[in-house]
Formats: sequence, C-alpha cells, structure tokens
Amino acid sequence: MTESYFSEEQVATWREEGAVLLPSFFTPGEIAPCLGDMQKIYHDRAPARGGAHALEVERDGAVGTFALDQFKNFDDMPFDCSPALNLLGLHPRLMAFAKAALGSDSVHLYQSHAWAKFTGEADYEQNFHCDYKNHTLIVPSDDIRLRTINFMIYLTDVSDALGAVHYVPQSASNSITGPNRPMFLEGDTDTQFALKAAEKSGAAPAGSIFAYGIDVYHRGTNLTEVGGSRYTLTASYKSAGNDMIGWSAWPFSFLKPWHLIFDNATPEQLACVGVPRPGDAFWTARTLERAQQRWPDWDLTPYREALSLA
Repeated sequence: MTESYFSEEQVATWREEGAVLLPSFFTPGEIAPCLGDMQKIYHDRAPARGGAHALEVERDGAVGTFALDQFKNFDDMPFDCSPALNLLGLHPRLMAFAKAALGSDSVHLYQSHAWAKFTGEADYEQNFHCDYKNHTLIVPSDDIRLRTINFMIYLTDVSDALGAVHYVPQSASNSITGPNRPMFLEGDTDTQFALKAAEKSGAAPAGSIFAYGIDVYHRGTNLTEVGGSRYTLTASYKSAGNDMIGWSAWPFSFLKPWHLIFDNATPEQLACVGVPRPGDAFWTARTLERAQQRWPDWDLTPYREALSLA
C-alpha cells in the first residue's frame, strides 16, 4: 500500500519542524533507470573526472554564498531522456505524502528540476536561506492547506562529502531568528553562524527523499570527495487551486519533450500538471479530437470512455 512508505509520525515531523528525511523512500529498481537518465543528460557536461578536487575558496568569515555556476547543471521538467526521470516527480507515493502533509485531496506539481553537481566544478557552499522568495510573491500561509511541500529526491548516495543539504528544524531556528524566519540573512554573520551551530545533515542513501517547506532554513554544501558527483531531482507540490504558489508555467515550455509525459503518464499524474481528469466538462468530442492531433500517441481511452458514459 502507498501509505507503507511513510508514517503519520513523518508527516507530523514535517508539519512541526518544516523538514523530514525519509531514507530509502524509492527502491533501487525505481531509481536505477532515473540515474541512467541523469547520466545521459549530464555525461557531456561533466568535467574531466581525473581527480577533481573541491575548489579552495576564501570565505572571509561567511558561511557560504550563492554563485551562478552552482546552477550550471540545473534543468526543468520535461527532460530529454526516458519516461522514468520525467515521471519520478509525479510518482503516486510523492502525491500521497503531499496530500497527507498539506491536508488536501488534490495536489498539483508546480516545479520539478534535475540538478547535477560535480566536485571541483563550482563552490557549492551556500549561506542559510528560505525558498519562499521565488515560490510566492507574498509569504507562506499559516493555513497548512495553502502551503507547499518540496521533495529533494536522491538519485545517488548523498553524503556530507558529496554535498548533502544542511537544514535547521524550525524548533531550533525560531529561537535564533524568531518564527517569522526572514528570507534573507546576507551580511548577518552572527545569525548565520548561530544557525550553522544548530544545523542537521540531510545525508542519506540513493532513493531517499528530503521533504521540506519553503520557510525552512537550509543551505547547499560543497562536494569534497575526489571525482565526486551528486544527482538529485526536485518536485514541489501545492494544493490544487492555490494560486499564491507558483514557479513553472508548464505551457511556456511547449517546445520541450512533453510527449514523454503524455504518452506514459496516468490520468491522475496528468491531472497533477493541470490536465482535466476523465469526465471533466472540458472533454468533448472536439477537444478529444484536437488533443489526439497534438499528442498522437497519447492513450485517450479513459477520457473517451468517460465522455460516452456522460
């Protein structure tokens, strides 16, 4: 059963602390084809593997910083590979956890990124920050149903030597910053180091997920293992109809290989990116015909059957 992959206690931890690590959420068999997809996408982008060492950087007393080269290998769904990686962020178990965490019967995926990091390619050490600055134009809601949950899916083992995310549970950060948790702490060295003293590591084996909210302090850390690499996939969910949260306007990316998703996803997975479910009033003989013209290999049988029964 879907629920066997997470517990009520883990959901409660996410709600209370803003973050929870779920080791081995996905099986090796589920991860293997996705890892192959990542290697296909990023093989030509990887630096020479001949013993790359972490960059030596003078921090001038800072915890870390943001730099564009940290995001060099950072891509939006859909990805030019097999359906496996494209559908992992839409996995039914992720949907189930998101529904339980947000207290919602219907959730939408609004962001999914593939991210590859390689030792020596960049200085990945970041300062502590919250993510709500680029997920909403306002601030996170006090209503759990109007919040958002982000999943970081580990496609490789992620140790501290391979750039594990570090985070501060809300019970610890509230005593440092207060419950408002400001987005930006640049220049506030004392607070940065106070958070660092309270940080936890998100290190875990491949197949694990780190679930966190957009107002949890966290930071990327450097890869120090010689010749190391780290592959992750992010997937962010909100309750359907929550227009305060957003990131990806999926239709804007119409030139990307969406057929990989339409040709392989279930109606429930497609509903998670905004496609009306079978039986919705949107579906008519004409819209079905036009949809088939746009996506010739999409199996519209459930939609046609629902229309014939209407």
